[in-house]
Amino acid sequence: MRIRTTTATAVLLLAALTACGSGDDGDDAAAKPNKSSAAKESSAEPTPGTVEKGMKFGTPAQTTGDGGTGVLEITPDTVVFTKEGGGETAVNGTFVVVTMKDKAMTAVAADEPAPISGGGWKWMAADGEMVDVDNGNAFNIVIDKYNNADPVQPGAYQWRLKAFDLTPAQAKGGTLIYIDGEEKAHRWEMPSIDTGSNVAEVKKQLEF
Repeated sequence: MRIRTTTATAVLLLAALTACGSGDDGDDAAAKPNKSSAAKESSAEPTPGTVEKGMKFGTPAQTTGDGGTGVLEITPDTVVFTKEGGGETAVNGTFVVVTMKDKAMTAVAADEPAPISGGGWKWMAADGEMVDVDNGNAFNIVIDKYNNADPVQPGAYQWRLKAFDLTPAQAKGGTLIYIDGEEKAHRWEMPSIDTGSNVAEVKKQLEF
């Protein structure tokens, strides 16, 4: 009789210890971070100052206008590489002339931020070197059709042009960067040859 009582007591004690162990495991699981939740938090909306993933040349980007006003859809349309253009010769060896279509997407006028504000266009070479727009002799590259700089009115679009005076190495395999009114950097991976829907027109205009 005493043997049976001892055995029963041992069984009850073992069950109690097992229950306690299960409770501890539950606490540990609750204390561990939820990987799924962390992933969701990391994929939240980008904040001002972020950098968009590089896009293919010709892909439109929704950008915030100067001062955070309005939305501009910007589409790099054509790129032309030339040593001479508009009566000018590239100081560094190669002019890279890029045209783009800026379209207002909201009920208010929108514009590109001025370079003096830290926004606007830049070129990043393959080795990471940054080059400002209109450097060298590039500021002399002007084509009437693309010489627009006024705010884009609702429902309208403008053709614009940006030029860079680059070394041949900088011009090859570069990245076009546009920093909008919220300091978000939009990037396009650039081809190394003339590309786009208006190459012939741009080259003809550059001959004068």
